[in-house]
Amino acid sequence: MDAFLALLAALAATLFAVDLWVDYRSRPRPHIAAYAIGMTMFAFATWAFFAGLYFGWTGSGYRTFYLFGAILNIPFLALGSMFLVVGRRSGHGMAVALGAITAISTTLTTTVPFAGELPESGVPHEVFADGFGPRLFAIIGGAAGTTILVVLALVSVLRFWKRNRRIVWGNLLILAGTLAAASGGTGLALGESSAFAVSLFAAVTLIWGGYKVASGGKDPARWRRRRQPPM
Repeated sequence: MDAFLALLAALAATLFAVDLWVDYRSRPRPHIAAYAIGMTMFAFATWAFFAGLYFGWTGSGYRTFYLFGAILNIPFLALGSMFLVVGRRSGHGMAVALGAITAISTTLTTTVPFAGELPESGVPHEVFADGFGPRLFAIIGGAAGTTILVVLALVSVLRFWKRNRRIVWGNLLILAGTLAAASGGTGLALGESSAFAVSLFAAVTLIWGGYKVASGGKDPARWRRRRQPPM
């Protein structure tokens, strides 16, 4: 059952990533690019998670799952919200910091040895020998990324409450998806693979739905003004 849920999450994440890249091609905006990168990482992580549950874990598979699923994907989704809600200057500043974090965490995740053999089934728990290496970056990335996403989602809700309710509901769905992903990470830390598989599927569907609702919620008055023929 866990592998089936992981497969559904991987398919949904892949479709969402493709949808975002198609959207970026037609509307090249930095927030769309950041969301697309984050969801592409989510897709890689969920495919690695499915492969580990169904076929058995390998070292490269677990490192892919951990890097893209536990460390980097939520911070890149948060970067997209930073560009969208706060602006390009703040987004570029966060991108520089995130680039450094990406370089360091990638080096650690791909080089730190495992403390023992990977299990034949289930989700590996406390695998890395250096507990303050990849695990520390997973804690920092997850906590900081989730906090930024939650705060910016609430800011955007307050900003558009009277102007456009579609954006409000879209951001609430994105917020729910982020919290689902965060709760799954907590369950994973406790060794609950079932909770993590469910949270992956819930997170990607909620965030995808929220993005589609919010992106369809353009200011109707502005749209009507653009549609009016010139006098």
